[in-house]
Amino acid sequence: PEDCAVFQCRGCWAVLGDSLHLCAQEERRLGLLVCFKVTNDVVWEDSLMIGLEGTLLGCAYNALSCRSCGLIVGFILISAPSDLAYLRGFFSFFKDSILCYLLKNQMIIEASKVTFPAVTLKE
Repeated sequence: PEDCAVFQCRGCWAVLGDSLHLCAQEERRLGLLVCFKVTNDVVWEDSLMIGLEGTLLGCAYNALSCRSCGLIVGFILISAPSDLAYLRGFFSFFKDSILCYLLKNQMIIEASKVTFPAVTLKE
């Protein structure tokens, strides 16, 4: 429980997920927290998006948004180059779009300032 956190929407503070379902962190290129399960407050678009520039260039994905306020909070990667392939099919939250409520300290902090124990899907 020391490292447990609840992930909340930056726009309205709706609960989107938690660190118990955290399965990867991607820091270098995209700044993501990756989960295998999310709450019902996360919705994804049926239409497929294609990255035309930046770090998602050539990737196909479904955008994730907050059901309460509509803020885009991440994506589900459908197709990607080999260096991002390990993220396919999971819920990837942009750290810049979410806040973390740390259970131990009972405080809210920006996700970009939180370091969780190492978890990875790459192995």
